[in-house]
Amino acid sequence: MGGAGGTATEALPFDVIDLTPTTIASYRQAPVVDRVSTVANLSAGGRVAVAPGDVIKVRIFEPYEGSIFPTIQRPGADFGNQRVTDEGNINVPFVGTVHVAGLDLNQIEKKIAQQVSTSGKAQDPQVIVDFVADRTHSVMVSGDVKAPGRVSILEGVRSVGEAINRAGGVVGGSTTGGTGANQVEVIVRRQGQIILQIQYSDLLAGGDIPIQKNDEIIVRPNARMFTVLGAVVKAGNIEMPKHTVSLLEAMGMVGGLNDQRANKTGVYVFRMGDLQNNPTARARVFRLDLYQPVSIFIAQQFPVLPRDVVYITNAPLYEYDKVLTSIYRTFSIVGVMRGTVIPATTF
Repeated sequence: MGGAGGTATEALPFDVIDLTPTTIASYRQAPVVDRVSTVANLSAGGRVAVAPGDVIKVRIFEPYEGSIFPTIQRPGADFGNQRVTDEGNINVPFVGTVHVAGLDLNQIEKKIAQQVSTSGKAQDPQVIVDFVADRTHSVMVSGDVKAPGRVSILEGVRSVGEAINRAGGVVGGSTTGGTGANQVEVIVRRQGQIILQIQYSDLLAGGDIPIQKNDEIIVRPNARMFTVLGAVVKAGNIEMPKHTVSLLEAMGMVGGLNDQRANKTGVYVFRMGDLQNNPTARARVFRLDLYQPVSIFIAQQFPVLPRDVVYITNAPLYEYDKVLTSIYRTFSIVGVMRGTVIPATTF
């Protein structure tokens, strides 16, 4: 069940794959290229319908002096803020009740002008309607942002990325796709369903999507890291500073191999199967022999993924030396206890 050039048996719960110029082709990761965002050509405006709970301002003018409504050059035509009722209506002085729910601002202006003209109270009225408070055309941004809360899409906010920026940006993160952006996950929930789950760095690289009112955007930490163990200068868990890290870069990030301990024929990468999406997937163990000159190029092309474990085995001579050292120390302790000094050259 292993890849081409690999070795595997049904008795083992994993496949062992030797990394060679032939097998690397199946695992080589394409370079990440910023792509055109799906929101690049969206207009900032668009039709925005008024809904119950919104607050709008209505102003009416007439072109001639001496009418009920003043001319546009004079103040006094502002009828104050009008909250859209649960029935979708507003009440405008000299006009009466106007049903506005489901209409955009331009349609509301025409409807009020028509009602005023029909009533005979004004000739050629000019109506201006503006949003005062947006209660319904907003999205919720929560989690690791500097100013969590509701963001109005009427302020030119068109996409998930713009909503996050309007909320102050990611806490401690980078807006340029740096280390912080690579360790943060963005989730978009619409009508109770998750429609997007993506690393923030991928969102910035062109994975952004348009938003709709009542969307919920959650920004949360999602550290992408791998582990390096064995004969290296500094073992441990390593955060991935960018989207793609090669095996050669991974070894460099821990100071490289320990020259005295490392077995350059025993470089392994342990990778679990995709238990979430494919429970039957087998784990894989990739093996690389750095004594082969071509292995440096292979290590440059092989990607280390989050949760991978890179293990560098100890050289056989180092293990042999450890055994001899243990024996020497044992006999030294016994010799001291008996009053006999064992010269170092004995072993």
